[in-house]
Amino acid sequence: MAFTDKFIKYPILAFVFNILILVAGVIAATQLPLREYPALESTTISVSTDYPGASAEMMQGFVTTPIAQAIASASDVEYIHSDTVQGRSTINARLKLNANSHQSMTEIMAKIDEVRFRIPKEATDPVIIKTKGNAISIMYIGFGSEDMSTPEITDYIERSILPRLTSVEGIGSLGLAGDQTLSVRVWLDPVRIAAYGLSASDVAQVLRQNNVQAASGKITSQFITTYINVDTSVDSLDDFREMVVKSDGNNLVRVKDIATVEFGAKNLDQSARQNGRPVVFVAVNASPTGNPLEVIADVKTTLESMEKDFPQGLTSEIAFDVSRFISASIEQVIETLLEAIAIVVLVMYLFLGSIRSILIPLVTIPLSIVGAALLMWICGFSINLLTLLAMVLAIGLVVDDSIVVVENVFRHIEAGESPIRASLFGAREIVRPVIAMTITLAAVFAPIGFLGGLTGSLFREFAFALAAAVLVSGIVALTLSPMMASYTLKPFTSRTWFAQFVDRQFFSLKNGYRSALTKVLHYRFIVLILAFMISVAPVYMYRNSQHELSPVEDQATILTAMKGPQHVNIDYTESFSKRLEEKFRQVPESNGTFIINGPNVNEAFGGMTFTPWERRERKASDIQQQLQMDVSDIEGQQVFIFPLPTLPASTGGMPVQMVVSSSLSEQTIHDTVEALKDAAINSGLFMILDSNLSIDKPVMLLDVDRDKANKLGIRMQNISDTLAIYINENYINRINIGGRTYEVIPQVAEKYRLTPSSFDDFYLNTDSGVQVPLSSVISIRETAEPNKLYQFNQLNSATLGAIPAPGVSMGEAVGFLQRYADSSFPDGFSYDWLGDSRQFVKEGNEIMIMFALAILVIYLTLAVQFESLRDPIVIMMSVPLSLFGALIPIYFGYTTINIYTQIGLVTLIGLISKHGILIVEFANQLQNNEKLSPKESIIEASSVRLRPILMTTTAMVVGLLPLVTASGAGAESRFALGVVIVVGMLFGTLFTLFAVPAFYTLVASDHSQSEMIERNLALEGA
Repeated sequence: MAFTDKFIKYPILAFVFNILILVAGVIAATQLPLREYPALESTTISVSTDYPGASAEMMQGFVTTPIAQAIASASDVEYIHSDTVQGRSTINARLKLNANSHQSMTEIMAKIDEVRFRIPKEATDPVIIKTKGNAISIMYIGFGSEDMSTPEITDYIERSILPRLTSVEGIGSLGLAGDQTLSVRVWLDPVRIAAYGLSASDVAQVLRQNNVQAASGKITSQFITTYINVDTSVDSLDDFREMVVKSDGNNLVRVKDIATVEFGAKNLDQSARQNGRPVVFVAVNASPTGNPLEVIADVKTTLESMEKDFPQGLTSEIAFDVSRFISASIEQVIETLLEAIAIVVLVMYLFLGSIRSILIPLVTIPLSIVGAALLMWICGFSINLLTLLAMVLAIGLVVDDSIVVVENVFRHIEAGESPIRASLFGAREIVRPVIAMTITLAAVFAPIGFLGGLTGSLFREFAFALAAAVLVSGIVALTLSPMMASYTLKPFTSRTWFAQFVDRQFFSLKNGYRSALTKVLHYRFIVLILAFMISVAPVYMYRNSQHELSPVEDQATILTAMKGPQHVNIDYTESFSKRLEEKFRQVPESNGTFIINGPNVNEAFGGMTFTPWERRERKASDIQQQLQMDVSDIEGQQVFIFPLPTLPASTGGMPVQMVVSSSLSEQTIHDTVEALKDAAINSGLFMILDSNLSIDKPVMLLDVDRDKANKLGIRMQNISDTLAIYINENYINRINIGGRTYEVIPQVAEKYRLTPSSFDDFYLNTDSGVQVPLSSVISIRETAEPNKLYQFNQLNSATLGAIPAPGVSMGEAVGFLQRYADSSFPDGFSYDWLGDSRQFVKEGNEIMIMFALAILVIYLTLAVQFESLRDPIVIMMSVPLSLFGALIPIYFGYTTINIYTQIGLVTLIGLISKHGILIVEFANQLQNNEKLSPKESIIEASSVRLRPILMTTTAMVVGLLPLVTASGAGAESRFALGVVIVVGMLFGTLFTLFAVPAFYTLVASDHSQSEMIERNLALEGA
């Protein structure tokens, strides 16, 4: 008894078996999490250290270098990127994709502790934060008020908002942008300080000594414990003002006599605006394993519950969140999935001509999808854009096996058999081809599933989900489809007029095809030569097509970065950012704007969200290009408009980022990058070019006359303390007011630090007790220094950021920069990549390896199934021919070579091989059973299999048309995947029907009984 006979004879067995698949699959589907992309761990560990007042060179030598050296020896660190400015060191350690971030975090913290003794004691302890490392947070919430100042809003957020948001699961960190931390500002009057015979150090020492947080302990007697609290701290501004600075007999000099004490912003180096009004942004960053959709939903719920407690006048509004695009994309893919199902059902009806006939392949669709969901749940996968795309592809695939079964059963019904006997005979004949097609198509995705890097991490779930759906469809085709055919198919004489009409059309088509194929085989060498020429063309077409990492998606948002001269202050930047905001609001599709000025006072960052996709005609890329031209008239600022990164694991920023590194000086690196920049401008390939390194930061150097200072008894420490206290915004201690601590920051009033002449009012104490102005022991000169000190993997570096010109792919842009660097960089220079360009370069060779492995896996799988090394070559003859068709839309610029089209090309290998399997398997059976020659058998097999081949091809092609005609969120990637498969299938099927038979007659194995008799006798006698 054949395997399929059991399910026809015992229909309840087939029914129960498939119902179990359905029930288990539905339960599993409800347990699958919803995400944008498969879960992957992309982590950046940031280490920030402050040393107020320290120069950039000092920070790099004493802080950045020892910490970077320690981090570099940690495991799973892909690269280290640092930037150092006056008073601050920031080091970003980017981990390898899917590295264990918890383990790496622990190791890096231990490494930093080992070198903590090398960091100056005046520096703050390094702050270590673990994030996804994206350039933009997953959500920005703006808080604004007409009644509260920015420091007051900041204080409320820190007191009441952040503690509650921190408890939301999946949040990695919360940041503030445009904030002004509330602190106690002590505005010193240096003239009055000198008049009272005091110095800056005297004042600072008094402030420290008279505001002390004491931990006095407790007194324990025989039976009683008494706790001691001593009033050594200051707990109000009035008390602070009354603090005694100097006592001279009966005269007391108080803080209020030499300074103004008030609440104020810690610094004014940043601000933010949302839709034209001042706000403070809370930036929400997901943890490396956090699901943005879940995090944003929970944040919104928490925010709604807090709004009733807001102070009067305080409001909140979401400026940006990534869930808008993610949700819209998922909705679009689900809509595409439903459209594909409806189209495939219609195609099957037109081909089979009977409602009863299409029920058999129709039930395969839900069973295969929920069966795949069961396997996805077992493997820990999620419902995401890529697994949903896999299900869209599966709609046209999973019906193939059932269509083949139905068509073969119906062929026997046409020959006069009853539906039951036809189901028995037809299912037996088709077992081996169905198994071969199922295993082959599932096997083609194995290399994708085990591929490393970003492509493997993203498409592993896609590949396994699609393979799972195909495997389940094969099981359904061999268990449920034969049983249903025995019940639902009618005898040939009972078919409807439409079914008979369809049968007549296919009968005529079959005869016409047989006649054409017979003629073609008379000229098979011409066909094979033509096929060979077409097979070679894909290599040329692939190399000469545009390459990029991923299509640029319309995410209904664009970002902007603005950079001004180094010598400007925050007021300058704010004035220009308002002009930029006005430009944004003039865009008809604008839905909202947000701008963040600072914390680098000459820089700003922001973006604009658009109205929903269905309510606008222009794409985001069109608006971006137009807006880039419009902002060119904002003089005095460099303004860059660029899209959000399309794929996860990107660090964001401009699409192309080339890091130039060397052990030479910053000036040498700057000159080299400027030469590269000039060459790139002249190439015409770039719309925007910018280097992050400039040697134009104005610096005032104070040269101390050491001899004169020493004669007066002035120590270098006195000079350093005077400048640090009077000019630098460094806190000296904290004050506790209302249960919350605030930093105490002494500084001279603004009028005393506007010009170098202010040093005349800064007095120093001498050994003789006479005070002299600071200006008497220093000389002033001005120079220019690097804006920041950048390092990449501990080498001095600069990063050239670029936006390719319209029509220029990332491959062309990266290729030009690579060629220039290889030919023109001086000795001692190296280069690397960041952002999207880094992913593009890293993934470049992975797909070629995957493609070769897919070919090899399919060949070996077919060789085992056919017990032949030649038959698989015949079957795969159509692969390069279908690739030729698939590359036509790419070569002519309708899309590009990217990870979606590359996955489509690999998928096409398995799809097109199914046609060859149907033909070659049946031809081999005819040789064995009917004793036909290879030519006769291939003509008969191709004619008999014409209908299922056309049905499966049409089902796949028409089922993917919603991808090709896609619009809205995520349309670009869906189009790239769909158009490759659709065009490839059309060309591949055409070539399969003629080139494969021609090649079969030339190289296929001879399966006639006469050729095998000697071997079979030998095996039987062994």
